[in-house]
Amino acid sequence: MEKYSTHGFVSMNQTQKRMLMYLKMHGAQPASALAGKIGLTNEGARQHLMRMAEEGWISPESQSKGVGRPVILYQITESGNGLFPDTHAELTVQLLTSVRALFGQAGLDRLIQTREQVTLQQYQSGVEGMDRLEDRLDYLVGIRSQEGYMAEWYQDGDLYFLVENHCPICAAAMQCQGLCRAELQNFRQTLGDRVRVERVDHIVQGARRCAYQITPLND
Repeated sequence: MEKYSTHGFVSMNQTQKRMLMYLKMHGAQPASALAGKIGLTNEGARQHLMRMAEEGWISPESQSKGVGRPVILYQITESGNGLFPDTHAELTVQLLTSVRALFGQAGLDRLIQTREQVTLQQYQSGVEGMDRLEDRLDYLVGIRSQEGYMAEWYQDGDLYFLVENHCPICAAAMQCQGLCRAELQNFRQTLGDRVRVERVDHIVQGARRCAYQITPLND
């Protein structure tokens, strides 16, 4: 059974915390899938989900799949997403706004560039000596998860995908798209010139997660 951190959801019981975390990591799910992952009966899972829906943390959505009864999928609402940390959101946005007002867009761009150079140095130091793409992805997933991004990676045929299920600086990223551009550039440099890295899902554009497709290049 998968285990996730449930820090901070003080108003939920442990089962509901685990359910919300699973929905955050995997997207909308039926009650039966959650029951199987958490170790509950279907009825027990539905009771918890009804309570969570009453609180506004999740919402049910009916989805038709061909012949038969529609499937009810549960997904996190905006209120539910608000339970996950957005690191110092208000202060960060205020600082970005102040920097832009005082020094212009060029000054803000320099600030972001300096921040990302420090981050890139840390990442590149961490992957030094790693020749396998899988090892570099393991490192990135580890450090990004420590930073609050709930990261994971998987392989699909010849392609690899780096997924971040949460953005702890979402409010700042909404205010300043340069943060996202710099992040993508850091991933490209950290993973090396033998792969192509493209963002295919973006939280600030309304997606559930940020996802990056990684394509190995032929020598």
